[in-house]
This record gives sequence, structure tokens and C-alpha cells, in this order.
Amino acid sequence: MQKREFSVGPYEVRGKIDYDKLIKEFGVNKISDEDLSRIKKYTKDLHPYLRRKIFFAQRDLKWCLDEYEKGNKFFLYTGCGPSGPIHIGHLSVWSFTKWLQDKFKTELWFQFTDDEKFLFKGKSYDEIQKWTYENMLDVIALGFNPKNTHFLIDTKHAGLLYPEAIKVAKKINFSTIKAAFGFTDSNNIGSIFYTAMQTVPVFLPNILRKENRPCLIPLAIDQDVHFRISRDVVEKLGYHKPAILHSKFMPPLTGMEGKMSSSEDNLSILTTDSEKEIETKIRKYAFSGGRSTIEEHRKKGGNPDVDVSYQWLTYFEDNDEKLKKIYDDYKSGSLLTSELKQILIEKLNKFLKKHQEKRRKAGKLVEKFVLKF
Repeated sequence: MQKREFSVGPYEVRGKIDYDKLIKEFGVNKISDEDLSRIKKYTKDLHPYLRRKIFFAQRDLKWCLDEYEKGNKFFLYTGCGPSGPIHIGHLSVWSFTKWLQDKFKTELWFQFTDDEKFLFKGKSYDEIQKWTYENMLDVIALGFNPKNTHFLIDTKHAGLLYPEAIKVAKKINFSTIKAAFGFTDSNNIGSIFYTAMQTVPVFLPNILRKENRPCLIPLAIDQDVHFRISRDVVEKLGYHKPAILHSKFMPPLTGMEGKMSSSEDNLSILTTDSEKEIETKIRKYAFSGGRSTIEEHRKKGGNPDVDVSYQWLTYFEDNDEKLKKIYDDYKSGSLLTSELKQILIEKLNKFLKKHQEKRRKAGKLVEKFVLKF
């Protein structure tokens, strides 16, 4: 049997991802130029992640925008599995979510799945609670407004979530979960139930508000499997299927395969890293698309399409003209790998200096974000 080139799921991402194949396999649709035009109609400009196709696929976006045009404004839902420190790849989905929230002036329901991480990770309950709090600080530091941003913590809000989760769970059989996630008889019984908990925020705001608004979920595409199951179930329960916007993975420092992971400190940039740590990691570990020698690089040029420093700049350099110049200069050989890395180092340090300042102040705001019920 031929070994699969790549694998994408909520508990494993490996290999060099072919996103066109993934679109067909998952049954999602590319975000089209028509979709972008419709978004721009309301936002006036497009987020760089849309222009650069970092957010590249969708489910039911047209329907969601149709409802918006009718005056039935969607709410946003995304989340975090708190089991360790936050890296800059996590921030990409959340910063884009904030842009959507600001542009469409809508609510965000942000779920911290502490139950999932306790069930799937070899960490104590107290450790997971520590990381839940630490992760909240990073979300708050992005500038969300507590008036229209509501944190749901699965264990804290169990009394609110569980009555709805059992309604979801009753519609999902074990064979579906086993097939979707590759579970075996050795999986603990809590892990089997988890998708039901993650489904609830899709319709919970409508229950609390006695409304019937659409839900739009920005997420990395590895989480799509949960909502493939959810979309069928919530419709059976009488609610709208959620619309979804899917993002690509920000690559790890060492190359273009897989995705960044905070469990491998040297392969990611954490939001709490110092300026020196950021410089050391990028200079030492960032995969280069450059040539073996300066002379060869000047003559033949580098390959920005595989160079991690350039790929990361597509997330952090908003100016398209500047980014194109960096691309062209690197490809022509006039920009060296060491110079490209320095551009990234300066860009990240500037961004994270501001982020860390806001993060230090975020502890005083946590209670304003946690949903009261």
C-alpha cells in the first residue's frame, strides 16, 4: 500500500500539505473572487490573509452573506485548546477573527476546550487550568472588546453547555466518531463525547438570545472534521449549519511540512519569547530557500516559496508592495538569506513587544470576558 503523502486531522498534521487535494477530500469550496468581492462590499478592504489566500476555503459562506444582506447578522465562533503556550501561528486565526468582528460589528463566542486537552494530553487538570488562564491573556492582548466577546470555558460553563451537548451526543453514533477520528477501543470515553461539547457554541447564542442567527467559524482546516459532524447534527436539532472559513497552516521553522507546534519550542515562536530568543531561533532554525554560498545566491537567487522567513512575512507584512519587493529581491539574489531573516526578526520583535505589553495588562480584564450565566 502506498504511504499517504500527508495527513490532516485535529490530532495530527504531517507532511507537505496539498491544499487542492484537501479541498476535494474534505468537500469544502475554494474562496472565490466572487466571495472576496462580496466580503469587500461590507469591509471596504480585504484582510491580507484573504488577499494572499491564507484563508483559502469555506463552507456555506454565500448563504451566510445572503443572511447578512437580509439583516440577519451572523455571530462568530472560534476557540483554543489550552495545553501549552501560545505560538504566533495560533494568533493568525484569532487576529483574522478580530478583523471580521470589527468589520462586521458582530459578537464573538470564544471556547476554551480545557476538557478536551485534559482528556487527550498527559497533563493534570491543574496544569490545563493554568494554561487556560495563560491562553486567555494572549487572546485578550489582541484587542478584543469584552462587550461583544464572550469566553466559554468547557468545565466552568458545563452547566450551560452540557444540557445542549447531550442533545448533540444523542444524534452521533460511536461508529461515526471512530471513523472520523480513527479512535479505537483504547480511547477513553471522554474523548468520544468531546465533539458534542465543541458543537454547542454553534447554536448556544441563539438559545440564550432566542434568535436564529447564522454562525461563522474561522478555523485552521485541521479542525474541520469536528464540524463536518456538527453540521449534520445541528440541522437535525433545528438549527442552521455553521458557515466556516478555513485557513492554511503557518509552517514550522524547520520547513514547509506539517504545522507549527508549541510543544516543540525551537520549531515555533512563542508569544512570550524574548527578543534574543526570537533572533536565535530564526537565525539557527528557520529553513532557508537560499543557495549554498553567497556567490551562488547572488548569481542564481533564492527560492522564497520554500523559505520559512519569507512565508512568515506573508503573515506579518501587511503591505503588498513591500512583500513583493522582498520576494523579487530574494528570488533575484540581491537579498541574502541573512538579510531576509533580519527583516523577519525586526518585524516579529516589533509585533511581539506590543503584544507582550498588552498581555501583561490582560490579567485585570479576564473576568470581563468570561461569560456570566
